[in-house]
Formats: sequence, C-alpha cells, structure tokens
Amino acid sequence: MSTLDNLSDIPADLLKGVSRSFYLTIRVLPGPLRVPIQLAYLLARAADTIADTSALPPETRLEHLKRLRTRLDCEIRDTASVDGGLVLERSGDDSPEDHLLRAVPHLFTLLEGMTETDRRSVKNTVDTLIRGMEFDLTTFPTPESGHIGALESIADLDEYTYLVAGCVGEFWTDVVIAHDSAAREWDRDRMAELGVRFGKALQMTNIIRDVPKDLRVGRCYVPREMLEPAHLSLSDLLRSGATRETRPVLAALVGRALDFYVSAEEYILATPRRSARLRLAMIWPVLIGLATLELLMLSPNWLDPENRIRVSRPWVYGMMIRSIPCAWSNALFASWTKRLRSRVQATLQQEAP
Repeated sequence: MSTLDNLSDIPADLLKGVSRSFYLTIRVLPGPLRVPIQLAYLLARAADTIADTSALPPETRLEHLKRLRTRLDCEIRDTASVDGGLVLERSGDDSPEDHLLRAVPHLFTLLEGMTETDRRSVKNTVDTLIRGMEFDLTTFPTPESGHIGALESIADLDEYTYLVAGCVGEFWTDVVIAHDSAAREWDRDRMAELGVRFGKALQMTNIIRDVPKDLRVGRCYVPREMLEPAHLSLSDLLRSGATRETRPVLAALVGRALDFYVSAEEYILATPRRSARLRLAMIWPVLIGLATLELLMLSPNWLDPENRIRVSRPWVYGMMIRSIPCAWSNALFASWTKRLRSRVQATLQQEAP
C-alpha cells in the first residue's frame, strides 16, 4: 500500500491550473489510480513548462531538463537536488505554471513516498516524456531564427509520438494492473502495445490540429517523406490559402490517426465494464479526438493559424453526459465510435484520387 494514499498530499489547484481537459479526466478516475497518474502528469507538465519557456535559451532549458532526469534516476531522497527556484527565471508572473514549478521539490517528495512499483513506473514514464522534450529542443530551430525544421520520415514521427504520448499508454496499463483488481487478468504486453497506439492516436490528433501554430514557431511534425510525394515544401504549409493543395497530406495524417484510434477502442473494450470510472476517463478523449478529426477534415482553412479547430465546450459537456451509459455497455461505445470513424472515413474517401 502506498504511503501516498491521500490526494490532499497534492495541492488541489495545481492540476486545475495547468490543464483544463486532463483535469476532467483525472477527476473521474478511481482514487488509487488517480494518485500516480496525477503525479506523473504534474512532473511532466513542469518539465514541459521549462522546455517551452522563451525566457531561457535552449541550451539552458536542456540543462534544466537534464537535471530533472538526473533527479528521477536518483534513489536518494534528497529534494535539495531539485532547484525549484531555477524556473522563476521564466517570468516571475505568478502564473499557474510558476506555482507548479515551485512545487517540484514537493512533488519529488511525494514520489519517494510511493510504492516501489508506482515510483518506478512514474520515473520511467516522466524520463521518457522529458526525452521527447529534449528531442524537440535539439531537432528544431528557435522561433527567433526565422527557420523551420521538419521531421524527415514517418519513422521519426512514430518515434516522436511514442516519446511524448505512446509511453503514457504503457504507464497507464501498468498503473491499472497494479491498482484495479478487475484488470489483473490482462495480457500486459498486448494491452501495453494497444496503450502505446492509444497514446499515439491522441498525439497525432494534436499534431494535425496544431500544424499552423507549430509552423510559426519553427516546427513541422509533418515528415518530409509525406510532403515530397505531394510536391509540397514547408513554405507551402505556411500559406493559409494552400489548404486545397495540402489536402492529400492532411488525409494521410488523419488516416494514420484513425488506425491508432481502432487500437484505442480495442483497449477500452478490453477494460472490464465494472471499472466504469476508468472507462469513462478513456472514452472521453477518444470521442473528443475523433470529433476533432472530423472537424479538421471538414475545415476549408485547416492551415489558417487564426482558425482554431476544436470541439466546443457545450459539445464536450453534452458528450460527457451522453457517454455515461457507455461505461457499462461495449455495444453503445462501439456504435458511437463506429459512427464517428465512418464520418471521418467518408471525408477521406472524397479526397482519394
């Protein structure tokens, strides 16, 4: 039994301050699962805040990330090795991110109070996520350079989506097996494989949606391997009016994401129906992700950075209520996702030559 069995050990406002969508997911999880997942998220979110700040040069950010990874590898319960004050070089604006970064030493104290199994899972996952952040900082130029870097191959894209999201599927699987007796009979390797693809589905959706925004900070996650056959350059993607020419690439990315969503659905269907809260925590991001893909395919100006493509808040709240029966019914959940996937696939077929 973990010594960290009370969520009051984690300041209540930390998660809500730095995440709106994940906050909804974490709150519906059963308590024993919530603790390691919430702690892993907060540590990774703190690292991500460091990786993204423009107040520090990339080499300094990399050094801070390295220090966090070193602390994760350290078994000595010495929080002094984590300098929470380093992040206050960011802006000093007392934002939710600053509150989180000040709490880093406390989060490490809580981490050391976990069971060995949970502690190892959290450390390994956060270490992998930080390597994904380092990948960003070493692969792409700074926004100030005026240049854009791109991934070279689909294999690079696959590696990246594993580092920043797929690894979370493995972590999620191990935490569920450790804390939910209903999942003790799972084939761990098979479920972890599906979990990796689950994470990649969600990350691919984010990548596709954020192409215009990422391009303007010097990052293109659409591999050159996909652009060159379509006779497209990075400068083409910067033209918001080039949506028509880039539709084949958009369709290819969405098709790849849909394949991952099939695995995400299989993961949820394999989760025991008596674990209703756990299932809801996974159902919501899948439904939001599929609905987002449909909006992307229907958008006439996918590449316009002013056109923020996302499902509306009323739709999300309505979906959450209507999806409750899916927690106990595989048939209802499968029917809903099939309808969403069919609508997206119908738009893909319209793009086919």
